[in-house]
Order: sequence, then structure tokens, then C-alpha cells
Amino acid sequence: YLDFAEFEETVKVFTKECKIKGKPLPKSAGVSPRDSKAPPVQKDLLTAFENGDQKVFFQLWEEHISSSVQDDEPDAQKLEFYLHIHFATYLLKHSVGKPDKAELEESMSHFKAFLETKGATLSQTTEFLPFYALPFVPNPLVHPSFKELFQDSWTLDLRKRLEEFLSLSLKARQTPRLLTLFKENGQYNKEKLQQLHEQLFEAGHRSMTYLKQLNKMQADYHNLIGVTAELVDSLKATVSGKMITSEYLQNVCVRLFSNQMRQSVAQSIDFTRPGTASTMIRASLAPVKMQDVPLLPSLDYEKLKKDLITGNDRLKAFLLQALRWRLTTSYPGEQRDTVLQAYISNDLLDCYSNCQRNIFKLLHSKSEVVRQYMARLINAFASLAAGRVYLSQNPTLLRMLEERLKAEDKGSLTWENILGTLQKFSLRRAPQSAMIKDGLIFWLVDVLADTDCLSDYTLEYSVALLMNLCLRTAGKKMCARIADRVLRALSDLLGHENHEIQQYVNGALYSILAIPSVREEARAMGMEEILRCFIKEGNAEMIRQIEFIIKQLNSEEPLNDSVVSDDEEEEEDDEEDHDTMEADLDKDEILQPQLGELAGEKLLTTEYLGIMTHTPKTKKKLFSGVHQSIDEPLQRPVTPGYHRTVY
Repeated sequence: YLDFAEFEETVKVFTKECKIKGKPLPKSAGVSPRDSKAPPVQKDLLTAFENGDQKVFFQLWEEHISSSVQDDEPDAQKLEFYLHIHFATYLLKHSVGKPDKAELEESMSHFKAFLETKGATLSQTTEFLPFYALPFVPNPLVHPSFKELFQDSWTLDLRKRLEEFLSLSLKARQTPRLLTLFKENGQYNKEKLQQLHEQLFEAGHRSMTYLKQLNKMQADYHNLIGVTAELVDSLKATVSGKMITSEYLQNVCVRLFSNQMRQSVAQSIDFTRPGTASTMIRASLAPVKMQDVPLLPSLDYEKLKKDLITGNDRLKAFLLQALRWRLTTSYPGEQRDTVLQAYISNDLLDCYSNCQRNIFKLLHSKSEVVRQYMARLINAFASLAAGRVYLSQNPTLLRMLEERLKAEDKGSLTWENILGTLQKFSLRRAPQSAMIKDGLIFWLVDVLADTDCLSDYTLEYSVALLMNLCLRTAGKKMCARIADRVLRALSDLLGHENHEIQQYVNGALYSILAIPSVREEARAMGMEEILRCFIKEGNAEMIRQIEFIIKQLNSEEPLNDSVVSDDEEEEEDDEEDHDTMEADLDKDEILQPQLGELAGEKLLTTEYLGIMTHTPKTKKKLFSGVHQSIDEPLQRPVTPGYHRTVY
């Protein structure tokens, strides 16, 4: 190591002292890497590359390039991919006349085998996705996607990259063992720490889920005990000769099955027929929902709004957090509905007000924490149908959110929550139209051009928002203006491991391929070959969806504007029953109370207790649903959390 690091004087002293103490160094330790010549294997590899000798090349490659470099170094993986392309197309580039068909098929079969094994790791990378179609293209020489491969400059550039890589890699093998041990141990500790962080986050998420399940089970238990006690009293009464009416039993069953589907089951039981009740109850038995959830205390909303405007940034952030937690941690049903109705009827966010004071101005706060927590609260409102209706009363909010989306740091939690809000807004037709008109589709396509830096939440909601906007005729026409960019962004996501993202990509592709000019562009870039690659790897449902897309791609039907009436804003928003409060709303809380500081529900009930600010909740319109086959790509607006639950 001392020799490698050029501690020349130290090496001399160390060697001398070792001899004095009778501990001679091994012979190899005195040889400096600087004095050694480049190994002959480098020359052999370059010769095999130039001669198109695939077998010899990869035999030497496997022997002399360490497996850790091959598996862990992105540059090595990319270079190996391009080397396989070089050997797969070698005969096409260097044969005089028509290449031998058997040899060409053999070289392509080697490339195909590579794609299905080691090459599969790069299938999610934009740079390499088109090459997965190469083995299936009849004549790559004339295909526009592969034109670059047959230029001399491409081969020369690849040879240069190979030579540079070999010079570094083969020299790196002479790195002292001491240094290698140090580096490997440091990397191991870093990976272990990252793994522990991920486990901690997952454990926290699981504990929240289990706590909700425990609360629900406790409520179910109390409800069941109450019903059981009543039934025991009823049995006592029958022993005394008192009659129990069927209406009474019906009422007991309705209390047992508190949600509407179960109530309908309970009400359909015929108590005049023996055995009917027990049979139907067993058949429909499922975890019972909470019956008597206590309402949360009323709040002084005037004081709350005043402090949200005039308070210091830390107080504002704590209030925004506490108000959000009231929504996200309340039990779905009457408790959450009452919280939301209280917020709306007291105009918590000033959506009904025309005064200068406006809570939404917190989105422009100098404090990043205040902006983030304001965005989180708005996202929580937008997660509920009634919340979206309320937010839509403010005519400037949508434009403000679009501006903040472009101003905030890409990938920040503020940015993520604003994106989530806009995606949920896209369930409503008027915001859809406004977002399309404001050119949000162009912005989304730019974001999806580089998906490596996006979180799972951001990617899922970006693609879902794009799909919802593409379902509209105006959105399709907007996509037609940048057809090449949209198709490339979507085709790069076709093989994504997230099943939900695949469905949104399929839905968006199917929609925009209704435009003839987009179909023409897709055919030119070999979209059908790319789609057929995924048919071989997908599950049955995904295969059927892709078949629908291919059918749309090969259609010759023009877009009939007169048939489509989706731009009439007065149509009802059928999708407005989507209620989903995703766990991501409360993730990565950066605001923590210090000793003696109030936060959450304790802050609200200690400093902002009000009198009777709750209002009776209005009965929600039930949406019968617009059903479509799961075989087909999505053709109705959805939001990810709700779509996951329903699916």
C-alpha cells in the first residue's frame, strides 16, 4: 500500500526495519504498479472486438473483469450492453453482400439470451429500451431507430470506450489488498446503514397501520359486546314469555353491519324463516366497521385563521400539521366527514372569502416548512370528494398550485404534495380543462423524460395525471403537438415494475393513439415491436391491455370530433366519489415539538377549543360507477390511492 500511495522514503525505512527484525517482505510487494506494463489480455480483447469474435471476447471478459465490477458498476453494465449490440450486428456491418442467414440468426440469438438474463437489469433505462426490440426487427439496417449502430463513428467510439475501460479495470486489479479491504468495508457500512434506515421507515409505517387496525378491532369488540348484552336480555325476556319482534332483530342486525352494503344484507333477512339470519350473517360476515365513533371537540376557527395569518412561522407550521392530522387520523365515515364539514362550513382555507386575508398565501411563505405543511394540508383536502368541491370554489388556487409546482425544488415534499393535489383535481372536468389549456401536459412530459430522480409517489402521480388529461380530446390534441416526446416518455415506462404505473401508461397510450398523427409517429418509431417485447414478459391482464393498444395502433379510424362531447363542462363529475387518504400525506415529518411545546390534537384542544362549530354532515351521493373490463386500458379518470383500493 505504501508503494501504491508513493510513500517512497517510508517504504525504504519500512523495508530496512523489516530486514533488521528478521521479517522480510514478499517479493511481489516491492513491485510498483507504475513499473508494470499493461497486461497482454487488453490487446487480445481489442483484437477479438475488431474481428467480431464474440466467443473469445466474452470468455476473456469473464476471466479478467471481476464479477463485482460487472454486477455493481453502471458504466461496466452499459459498456457490456453495447458490446453485445456490436457483436449482434457485426455480420450486418462487415459482410460483403448478404450475410449468412444461419450465422446472423446465431448472433441475434446470443443477444436475445443476454437481454433475458444479464441485460434485463437495464430494461427500465430510457437509453437502452429501444434495443430490446432489435432481435425482432426483420432488417435492422433500414430501421430508423437503429441507423446509428451502422455508422463507423459508432464503432470507433465504442472501441475507444472499451480501451479506456480496460486500461482502468485491469490496472485496478493491482490495487493493494489493504486498500480494497478498506473501501469494501466502508461501502458495506454505508449499504447496511441505508438498509437499516429503510427497515426503520417500514417498521414505522407498519406500526401506524397496526395501530389503526387495533383501534378498529377495539371498536368492533365494544360494539359486539353491546349487541351481545342486548341479545342476552332478549333471551331472558323470551323465557319470561315476552315476544321479540322481527323489527327488533332487524335493528340489531343493522347495528352489527354498519356499512351500507351490510345494512342492505341485514334488511333483506327474512326473520320469519328459521335459519335465514344465521346463514346470511355467516355468508356476509366481515370485519364490522366502527359504529359509535366519538366526534372530535369543536374548534375556534376564527382564532385559528387569525394565527395562521399573523402567527410566527413555527406556530403556523404546527397548526397546519395539527389540522391535517385531524383529517388523516380520523376514522373514515362519520368522524372524518364531520371534521371535513366543520373545516368547510367555517371556511378554514378562505375558499368562499373575497377578502385580502387568504390562507393560501402560505404557499408563498419564505419558510420552506410552512410551504410544505400548507401543501400537505391542501393535498389532504383534495383526497376527499367534498374537499375537492370546496377547494374548487377558489378560482385562483389551481393557477397558484401550477406556479408553485414549477417554482419548488423538484422532488421536495412540497413539490410532491402539490403534484398529488393537481392529480386529484384532474378527476374534475373543469380543472382538467384548465390544466390542459395551461400546458401542464408539456411540463409533465419533461418531468417523465428523466424518471431516475423521481420518487415512487411522484412517478405514479405524474403518470396518472398525464393519463387523466390525455383522456380528454383537448389533451389528446395537445399530445399530438409533441407526439415524439410523449411516445418516448411513455414507452420508457412500459416495463416498469410498478403494476399501477403500467396501467396508467397503457391508458395514456391507448387514449393518444386515437389521433391519426400520433399513430403515424408511433409506427415510425417501431412502437409495435416494443409493445410485443412486453407481451412476452407481462402477466395475462397486461398482455390483454397491450393487445388493445396494438389494435388501436393499427386502426385507421379518424378522430371524430362530433362524436366526442367530453368538453362540455356542465356534465356531472361522476368520478367525484373517490375518497382516499394515502399514508404518504404524513410521511417524513420534519416538525417535532420541543420540551413543553404543544402539537397535534393537544395544541388544538388546549389553545383553540370552540363551541358547537360542528355541522350535521350531508348525506353523500353514492356513485354507481362506470364499469369497464379490466382487460382494457383505463378510460376513466382515476387517482392512484383510490384505484389501488378498488382494484
